Amino acid sequence: MVRPCLLWMISSLLLFSLTGCGQGSGAESFWQDYHQQLSGSLNAADIDRSPPPNIGAFPERQSMLFDISETRASLLNVYALRECDITSLVAARNNQLGRVAPPSQQWLYERELWQRISHCWNTDAPNELSAENLERLREITLTKTKQLPYVSWNAIFDSSEWEKNFSRASQPLSATELNLSPETSDIKSGLDALHYLRDMTLHQFDREWEQDSSQLENHLKTLQERPLTAELLRSLMLATQRLDEANALLQSADQSRCLPAWGQTYLDQLAQTAFTWLSVIATLIDSHPVAPPAKWQRYYRAWISLEAPDAPWKNFQRALTTHTAARREFPACQASASD
Repeated sequence: MVRPCLLWMISSLLLFSLTGCGQGSGAESFWQDYHQQLSGSLNAADIDRSPPPNIGAFPERQSMLFDISETRASLLNVYALRECDITSLVAARNNQLGRVAPPSQQWLYERELWQRISHCWNTDAPNELSAENLERLREITLTKTKQLPYVSWNAIFDSSEWEKNFSRASQPLSATELNLSPETSDIKSGLDALHYLRDMTLHQFDREWEQDSSQLENHLKTLQERPLTAELLRSLMLATQRLDEANALLQSADQSRCLPAWGQTYLDQLAQTAFTWLSVIATLIDSHPVAPPAKWQRYYRAWISLEAPDAPWKNFQRALTTHTAARREFPACQASASD
């Protein structure tokens, strides 16, 4: 006899399994309905659907970072530059909390340090320094100016938030999610986060632009909470797979049979959203005045690029174009009076 507790465990595991399998079913339901419509109209066997491959594993973070040498200065030397208002800032960076600060906070620190020393260099303060301290200020200004673009790159690519946005443990977006109001959707929040990172990068050498720690952390949290980059890529790959399967049916079907109109709203929304999202990532990357590490360049070309012929976007465009052309070979079914 099966004990009640064992029955509860079995039913719980079954429910968990069914729930897990149901994730992303919103996207699959669109394709299931469309495939059934095609096979029914063409009096053909049901289309065999295969699961599309997953996106590639995100490269190890360390392989996408730049080595940045640490700038060392004694407290005495820092104090000699007290007119530049960097003493407390350096002290905070060198204490125990400062040394273990997350990449985003290190970015904020380095940018504020650059703002202060750059502003100091462009005031009358250097006139009050000794020749030795003036040279010290010049060197640290040049060093921090050179390092800042690499610091900003590392701040993004060394963050768990950025990495999790490319998580392979993701599902395609449903048609319902793509049809949400752009002002309230997760996609809108994600785009806002990417735009903020881009703006902060573009303004990193703007002494008047004020950074906001809470905004930065909130935007990074948004990217961490949901892997929208991965979900959009997987949506493109699912669409490509299902379009290719439908194309195979159309190529072998009787072209004297008619096809009813098909709803392209989901595909139009997917194309618009994916193009916008991938374009914003491209502008974020381009906002850094440094050549990206090789590992990132390879990953970018394989998965994110809008131009690479074998990336998900181009594959989706190819499959959709082929499918649209194949449908034109069939006459359109005439709507009945009851319709």
